[in-house]
Amino acid sequence: MLVQQQIQQTLDQQFQPEVLEVVNESHMHSVPPNSETHFKVVVVTSAFDGQRKVGRHQQVYAALAEQLAGPVHALALHTYTPQEWSAKQQPAPDSPDCLGGSSQGAG
Repeated sequence: MLVQQQIQQTLDQQFQPEVLEVVNESHMHSVPPNSETHFKVVVVTSAFDGQRKVGRHQQVYAALAEQLAGPVHALALHTYTPQEWSAKQQPAPDSPDCLGGSSQGAG
């Protein structure tokens, strides 16, 4: 199973989200072609009701501990309650451009 599929399946099972987007952004970084190391994740779930952003992110990191210990180098997390997502009325922000790998910092 591809890493992207593992992430999607794990988050779907853990959070039963109303919206779940897992985007492989590895091509935007200094990694070999077809890598699965950098992901943008949007999770909209009522499981985040009453939680601050840090707590939400900690829950996602805990759910993805296996992937983070292995192939995944970076996650851009966008976590919302259904009410926040509805009020937002726009997609999650784009990820910033890579700085170019180890010569200028981690990509």
